[in-house]
Amino acid sequence: MNWRAKVELYEEIRREYEFGVGTIKGVSRKLGVHRRMVREAVANAVPPLRKKIDRRSGKLTPYVGQIDRMLEEDRKAPRKQRHTAHRIWVRLRGQVPGFDVSERSVRKCVENRKRQLGLLIREICVPQSYDVGVEAQVDWYEAWADLGGERTRLQVFSMRSMASGGAFHCAYLRSTQQAFLEAHQLGFDYFGGVFQRLRYDNLSSAVKKILRGSRREETARFILFRSHWRFGSEFCTPGQGHEKGGVEGEAGYFRRNHWVPVPEARDLEEFNARLRADCDKDQERQIAGKPMRVGAGMRVEREHLLPMAAEPFDLAEVSFPVVDGLGCVRVRTNAYSTPLSAGRSVQARIYSTHVEIFHEGRRVARHERCYGRQQQILDLEHYLDVLGKKPGALAGSKPLEQWRQAGRWPESFDRLWSGLIKRHGKQAGTRQMIELLALGKQHGYDRLKEAVETALESGSHDGSAVRYLLGAGRDRRAEIAAVDIGLLGQYERPLPVMTEYDQLLGAAVGQ
Repeated sequence: MNWRAKVELYEEIRREYEFGVGTIKGVSRKLGVHRRMVREAVANAVPPLRKKIDRRSGKLTPYVGQIDRMLEEDRKAPRKQRHTAHRIWVRLRGQVPGFDVSERSVRKCVENRKRQLGLLIREICVPQSYDVGVEAQVDWYEAWADLGGERTRLQVFSMRSMASGGAFHCAYLRSTQQAFLEAHQLGFDYFGGVFQRLRYDNLSSAVKKILRGSRREETARFILFRSHWRFGSEFCTPGQGHEKGGVEGEAGYFRRNHWVPVPEARDLEEFNARLRADCDKDQERQIAGKPMRVGAGMRVEREHLLPMAAEPFDLAEVSFPVVDGLGCVRVRTNAYSTPLSAGRSVQARIYSTHVEIFHEGRRVARHERCYGRQQQILDLEHYLDVLGKKPGALAGSKPLEQWRQAGRWPESFDRLWSGLIKRHGKQAGTRQMIELLALGKQHGYDRLKEAVETALESGSHDGSAVRYLLGAGRDRRAEIAAVDIGLLGQYERPLPVMTEYDQLLGAAVGQ
């Protein structure tokens, strides 16, 4: 019985009791209702609310175990990468053939279970309005991904337009200042322009010291970057993250929809390409209260953004170390190898993902940036000239060990090296192996690996065979095309015939 019908019934019961039959038993018999209802109506004209019965859907019963397993897995997952009821419903539809339980039933079941596990969190935000192309909010958030089969904690940069709702996400191993500034430039490129104002937390990459009120002492590098791109900046009150609730909510939405379950990729470059595709996919969203989809709003907003700068900002942090006796330069407590002799002064340029070494205006080395402390990052290629004079140092060298760990030293190199030692002795065989490695700098190590494997397959352990295979394709001459001789054809004469001369010789032999 709906609420209106019950109200009318209570009114009829009360009238019959006061002006009609006058007894509870008589009203019950006349109207065909229970005496308990008559007593309730006489006591109060407002019907009591119907008791809410927590009733589990019968269709959902076979899948409750799967739901519980997903929520139990969430105990081990990062706090902000746990399942929502919608995500569980989507996964069940994709994994269970013929799954036809409504999302509402799944939501009720998940809500009860999450409440028991203490995973149910409610937050309230105050709606805001923003002019097109004026403000974007920026923040870092933490998430986990499996890169190359290893669970890796990532720092994810997020920039969200407050007018269109479009967002850009990019992951880094560390939230360094270089990564912070580089991600800004990638974000501006994604949106097609620069916002007039960006709102931040009090990030150390931008804020050196928090002063009284809204004043901040900003880092010199951030001021240079802001001046280059011509945007303004605002910073939230310390500990008041709700002042940039747009990007906070975006991080939560993106993490729930694109980071659950924990994503996998070969490396960080491949993973960021996937994040970019997810950002493009979210442009099809229709955010509540917005007149158009996110992608359409971004296209309108692009006309109101500041134009891109003619040149990107130089993101490198520059230092001028000196090459030490191990052929390395020290950059941020770590040693990076170079092919230069000791005592030379070089320029080191530090980026978010790599370090480059320059000498006399020429780049002589490039390494993946190491975020550890007191580590040595060595490239065997930088020591080949030295090893040519000291071949005995190759077997136990740390650069060779790092090449093995990085997968740059294939098993075929060891087989060839062993064959060369057996044939020429340890010293001479190792020197030949070093000379072949030097050819990898010229031809590429992939071609060298292919030539070595081809030589081994043919049963050869000779360095000359490898050199020949490396140069075989280069020495091959191109075929000469036929040329039309034109008017010169009139001077063409038939080739001489020697038949009569041969007959004359035959007659002379017979005499």
